[in-house]
Amino acid sequence: MDLHELEAIAEREQAQRARFRILCCAAAGCQASGSLEIKRRLELVLSAAGKQADVDVVPVGCMGLCGHGPLVRLEPTGKVFERVTPADAEELVAALDQGSCNVQQCNLNHPFFTRQYPIVLRHSGRINPERIEDYIAAGGYRMLYHVIHDLTPAEVIQMITRSGLRGRGGAGYPTGLKWATVAKSPGERKFVICNADEGDPGAFMDRSVLESDPHLVLEGMAIAAYAVGAEQGFIYVRGEYPLAIERLQKAIVQARRLGLLGAQIFESGFNFRVDIRVGAGAFVCGEETALIASIEGRRGQPRPRPPYPAESGLWGMPTLINNVETFANISAIIEHGPEWFRQIGTEQSKGTKVFALTGKIRNTGLIEVPMGITLREIVEDIGDGTPDGTPVKAVQTGGPSGGCIPASLFDTPVDYESLAAVGSIMGSGGMVVMDEHTNMVDVARFYMEFCKDESCGKCIPCRVGTVQLFNLLTKLRNGQAGESDLQTIEALCELMRETSLCGLGQSAPNPVLSTLHYFRHEYEQLIGAEVDHGG
Repeated sequence: MDLHELEAIAEREQAQRARFRILCCAAAGCQASGSLEIKRRLELVLSAAGKQADVDVVPVGCMGLCGHGPLVRLEPTGKVFERVTPADAEELVAALDQGSCNVQQCNLNHPFFTRQYPIVLRHSGRINPERIEDYIAAGGYRMLYHVIHDLTPAEVIQMITRSGLRGRGGAGYPTGLKWATVAKSPGERKFVICNADEGDPGAFMDRSVLESDPHLVLEGMAIAAYAVGAEQGFIYVRGEYPLAIERLQKAIVQARRLGLLGAQIFESGFNFRVDIRVGAGAFVCGEETALIASIEGRRGQPRPRPPYPAESGLWGMPTLINNVETFANISAIIEHGPEWFRQIGTEQSKGTKVFALTGKIRNTGLIEVPMGITLREIVEDIGDGTPDGTPVKAVQTGGPSGGCIPASLFDTPVDYESLAAVGSIMGSGGMVVMDEHTNMVDVARFYMEFCKDESCGKCIPCRVGTVQLFNLLTKLRNGQAGESDLQTIEALCELMRETSLCGLGQSAPNPVLSTLHYFRHEYEQLIGAEVDHGG
């Protein structure tokens, strides 16, 4: 495979496309709502009308507005229809010629669409994720060719460093610095790992990217491997994501077949193989050292650091670990340049962030917004408030490791430093909206129960602390706690933060501490109270 062959595939794909295209969302959410039956029905209607040669019905990835699915887009008009049913197929086909129909249409002028800035999601909902030709026609793998033939590994690392990209897995560590550390670390072999062990309640960003655009992640991994000197990559993905795994497997096979993965990529001396490792659903395996242990076939438990994986990771070799969204940014940075990326976002948080917007919100779905946008803009403009107009009470960011931010602080910019300043974190991108009917003690108890169940049990502060905090919160919720129990809760939280081995235990108290800080009156109201939990 060379550049001319790549361009020929793109040209052939464009030439073979029908004049009209009907794009049906085939991501997991819309599939659960019957989108594959809609696709089948559209194909039957087109066949009966003798129009199958003029119209392509294409299964695509997530279109974003998940709570309004199934979604269907008509091209070239660009109109998007929501809550489509198989019975709407005839009207949608007729709309290709007539330009209008009675099927409910999305308002593409709504802030949900206009306020987004798609970089990671630029192909999502527009290409068939199961056909490498679609990705190539959209410009795919050209940046991999460019870095292999036109740039040195050091120049690639310098570009990523200058871009200001920070790891999108939650910690926000500078990506270029991590790459540089792996590149200069001595070792017989080096590895690249994509962390797709997304486990936060309410989070589905990485799953959607893998389902919608798997080649974007593979290309980012290959560029990273070239930069750091690795020849083997692994994607560690949750077993609960069968569709993402299936599409990744297909993508890897297709890329190998075209010589875009494997040996002598683009007729160069660069070799890179990617394999999938399926996790068993342990939340703690999202932590780097636990993930590495799992890939090695050991129990997924963290180990003390240093040494860090960049110096001694998989099988003791230098290992680069980035998450799905981080790798998905790479080709765009190479294509448009680091200065382009630096112009998006804030001084210390560059680029965009993908969020799974869920909870008590009208526009549930996947969004990609510039860093620095405020919580208010996301909740009130993009999310369009609560479904029944009830005032929003708080937003929880960062999953079990994050905090609950009250509505009074919704003018807080969404970036790493600002969220940390109000007691939360960016996290991998979960964003759960709560209305005034939400009891914040219940929220804290829910997340503590999650952390209790997901603790690996290796260190005492996390193993015992999560259980004790859950029991104390349960005691409080049942109206059996006193003021001293609140003091014990706070002391336990600080103990866990300071002494737990890994990020799970260190951050597990965050939902408790943030709700205690901003909604302490809800805790105090439960002291000695008889609580009616309803029928």
